[in-house]
Amino acid sequence: MADKPGIIHRIITGSWNLVDQSRRAVVNIVFLLIIFFIIKAIVSSDAPMVDSNSILVVKPMGYIVEELDYVAPMDEAIDELRESSSRPPQTLLKDLLKSIELARTDDSISSMLLDLGALYGAEPSKLQQIAKRISAFRTSGKKVYAFSEGMNQSQYYLAAHADEVMIDEMGMVYIEGYGRFNTYFRGAIAKLGIQTHVFKVGTYKSAVEPFIRDNMSDAAKEANLGYLSDLWQSYKDDIRVARELQPGAIQNYSDNFLVAASNTTEDASSLALDSQLVDRLMSRQELKKYLMDEEGTSANGKSYRGIKFQRYLSIKNPPAIMNNGITTDSIAVVVAKGVILNGKQKAGTIGGLSTSALIRKARTNSKIKALVLRVDSPGGSAYASEQIRREILATKAAGKPVVVSMGSYAASGGYWISANADEIWASPTTITGSIGIFGMMATFEKPLNELGIFRDGVGTTKLSGAWDAAKPLRDDVSNAIQRSIENGYGRFLSIVSEGRNMSVEAVDNIAQGRVWSGRDALELGLVDKLGDLEQAISSAATLAGVVNYEVKYIEQKLTSSEQFFKDLFNSQIFASIVGNTDSDVVPMRSATDIVINQLQTGIEQLQNMDDPNSMYAHCLCNLN
Repeated sequence: MADKPGIIHRIITGSWNLVDQSRRAVVNIVFLLIIFFIIKAIVSSDAPMVDSNSILVVKPMGYIVEELDYVAPMDEAIDELRESSSRPPQTLLKDLLKSIELARTDDSISSMLLDLGALYGAEPSKLQQIAKRISAFRTSGKKVYAFSEGMNQSQYYLAAHADEVMIDEMGMVYIEGYGRFNTYFRGAIAKLGIQTHVFKVGTYKSAVEPFIRDNMSDAAKEANLGYLSDLWQSYKDDIRVARELQPGAIQNYSDNFLVAASNTTEDASSLALDSQLVDRLMSRQELKKYLMDEEGTSANGKSYRGIKFQRYLSIKNPPAIMNNGITTDSIAVVVAKGVILNGKQKAGTIGGLSTSALIRKARTNSKIKALVLRVDSPGGSAYASEQIRREILATKAAGKPVVVSMGSYAASGGYWISANADEIWASPTTITGSIGIFGMMATFEKPLNELGIFRDGVGTTKLSGAWDAAKPLRDDVSNAIQRSIENGYGRFLSIVSEGRNMSVEAVDNIAQGRVWSGRDALELGLVDKLGDLEQAISSAATLAGVVNYEVKYIEQKLTSSEQFFKDLFNSQIFASIVGNTDSDVVPMRSATDIVINQLQTGIEQLQNMDDPNSMYAHCLCNLN
């Protein structure tokens, strides 16, 4: 007869059974609640409505992006429930644009509030698109208010296009202009004994500088200051027109800010008020009362009638629960956003295979008459870029026009995948060009040797052990890599020469890895027209000879379970369960967080170097 289990074993077993049964009970309860609310939503005849005379509350969170980075739907829902996440928040640009456009002609929307305190930032081209919609909203006779406790440069750009701009008396308007600052690792790499071997073509191809220098080269400074000055001039001009300021007002405000702040006995907010950058100083509580007085109160009389743009968009433009395919003539839009990597990548990153598959899907659908590739990328793997370019050529060969619409960045590999389009559109503040190639390889023989670790052996050919990173890089290997990089640069020049109908020599004169603004790129022949995504789509339709069409975004499909939960969590069902989880708490970024993020970015750049030929068309040209 078996011995009876001991008391400790029985306690542990019993406790575990209790935990397991509790877990099953909780899961079952949640499942039943979901079923209940689904049935309730189905049998309910009351469709969600927008109250009359509502204020559209546009509160972008974090960074404004062309495409959201992939997040598992369940993780996204958990983040929403607890109102926190380790990931920087993102707001989809097209959602902002669509909600403002719908509200412009909606009689139930009386005005708009730009609540900008949670906006981390956005590139100039994205800000200009939003500002254009804000201005159109105002021309319909509806008022726009803008508020934040304090405003950074991106926040103020949008605020300046409102009728009234308000900040807290303890806040400030901080406009620092545009800069390009890198983190340089050469000293740290040298202390670790790592040998960094760099191969590049192009005087201005500075993407490798953080790993081989302690500072920015003169050539990089020259090129960077060139396009940054164009972006800065656009910023100043746009603000001057929007706020009806004197020429030079923004430059003077920024240049003299520290001196003025040092000499005043008042809060920095007074500098913005005296400079006519803002109209009123008030707290968030005072703002609520002000809007109640100006626009009316909510049903309970405790606030103004506000509807957040996400909620408004879900009512006016609800996502389809089921995708029944494309039934009418369409112009397809494929978003190529992020670093270009090999293989299949999730949304928010360009994959050689995954992005090619999206383009191929547009090409093989008979209802799609043209393709617009929305490029927002600083580049990456040359091999992955070439895979995508070949799909562009195949689409053109199939008789479908291909138009590229450049977002904030379409540089290096981003330009590689754009060059052969039938037409290229860019905004004046797009960062593009950077036509150049580089390769980089690190060897670790010195730190390993110092630890008493050595590599040695024999091989059957001269190639045996040639790429061993634990041994010094051989001269013949170095020479072969450099020639490969030079050949890659020649290929890049030929691609641009063919796509832009220019001689190779002419392309080389404006290439060399140099970065250009969209405005300069137009003059140089690298782009055809200046305009936004809507204009590019309209042009693609004209090239395809279609008048009546729908715009269809071709995106990566979620699995059936992912799609179910995403639709559920985006629906009124989930909203009725969790209530309104949005609050006025602004997620702030500390100086420490910013510095750590900059260091992490440098490390991620190394991790993302996955080209099979160690050949990269990448531009370190993001704005600081």
